[in-house]
Amino acid sequence: MSLRLPAAERRSLILAVARHEFAEKGYHTTSMDDIAEAGGVTKPVLYQHFDSKRALYLALIDDLAANMLQAIGDATANAPDGRTQTERGIIAYFEWMSANQDAFVVLFGSGSRNDEEFATAVRNVERLVTEAIAPLIDAGLDREHQRRLAYALVGMSEGVSRYLIASGETFDPTRVGSQLANLAWAGLRGIEPQ
Repeated sequence: MSLRLPAAERRSLILAVARHEFAEKGYHTTSMDDIAEAGGVTKPVLYQHFDSKRALYLALIDDLAANMLQAIGDATANAPDGRTQTERGIIAYFEWMSANQDAFVVLFGSGSRNDEEFATAVRNVERLVTEAIAPLIDAGLDREHQRRLAYALVGMSEGVSRYLIASGETFDPTRVGSQLANLAWAGLRGIEPQ
């Protein structure tokens, strides 16, 4: 990494290196020295961007969440109906996860769950994803019912992602996303307003 890069580019590269290091070694085992060395920067340069390893990890969670939400939002923006929105959104999520497995590990792995501040940040990510999905569940339901169903869709997708990563299985994200979208849509169609 060149020191002559603009600050925003250098910050993005540091986040990319940190994502890989944290996914590979975990939060507690990864040091700022590891990240600086892997990124080809000095520790002072690293600390110009992030006050601490904790601040870097929290910024990484925010960055990864924004990237994932953007992918889902872009995919569902012009969908003509609920079924297409559901399918495009779930496929986009699995395409993102497939291309960013280390990002998934950082966001949803045990390192983020075992620290209360990180767990809170990840719960916020899940809340943001749920808030993005809930309005797409257009079945004449009240807002709270929509939110619960959106959390179910998020949990289902996260559970399948954990399985795929842990198994090391090679998979087609479009196929997996379509399969889950079919399951989700079949379930959503059968919901009756209470």
